[in-house]
Amino acid sequence: MPSHFDVGGYVVGTDVQKAELWMKSPGIFAGVPFFNAVFDACGGCVIDWEDAAIEGNHIPASPSNKIKLATVTGPVSHLLRGERTALNTLSRCSGVATLSRKCVDIAKCNNWNGLVAGTRKTTPGFRLVEKYGLLVGGAATHRLDLSQMVMLKDNHVWSCGGSIAEAVKKARIVSGFSQKIEVECQSLEEAFVAAEAGADVVMLDNFTPEQLKKDAATFKAKYPHVTVEASGGITMETMPEYFSEFVDVISQGKLTQGYDCVDYSLKITH
Repeated sequence: MPSHFDVGGYVVGTDVQKAELWMKSPGIFAGVPFFNAVFDACGGCVIDWEDAAIEGNHIPASPSNKIKLATVTGPVSHLLRGERTALNTLSRCSGVATLSRKCVDIAKCNNWNGLVAGTRKTTPGFRLVEKYGLLVGGAATHRLDLSQMVMLKDNHVWSCGGSIAEAVKKARIVSGFSQKIEVECQSLEEAFVAAEAGADVVMLDNFTPEQLKKDAATFKAKYPHVTVEASGGITMETMPEYFSEFVDVISQGKLTQGYDCVDYSLKITH
């Protein structure tokens, strides 16, 4: 039998039935556009969302307190065809949003006015969903793709002969005035070189909290208009150690790499 043939869908037929979406663990609800898109692609399905299904809201669901969020009506084979893809997308998007919200809340509780951000470390083919989850959770997406902002990492610099100034110069020629340029820096000295060459953002990468605060203050005294991003091994637990009035952005790969999924199920009514 060809691998693309849906045996289960053939068995159940195409009678119109209903399926209910239930949230079974607590978290930030996120991912409605993708859930809608899955069943739109399946064809012939209509989704009725409950009043509780508001993206960005924390929903206190649990295995013993399942909360109904939507009813999907359509040919039963279409409902089952879209079920797992829709749930996978919803659970992961909500997981990113939930972890993002926790980190943003920590920043607010510590009176830090900077931005909590994700990184480029997203799941291949799933970047849009995870970046959307960051937004719903209240975090910044960082750049959405390679064309949105120029980011010069250590490999870019080494490929330009090891010169940060030369790498920034070449990037500016191509990007012009309309794009920002960010440079990954391993020291305060490299940050000064990047700023002098015209970088808009410097990423202080893999600094200890103490060194970061000291160097960020020194850097901002000379270049107050340049954005300072702290990154490298920072987690939700260690993030408060990096808070400083001289740090504008703290980015974490964990937000799109180390999140727990929120549990959902889609059940045919009977």
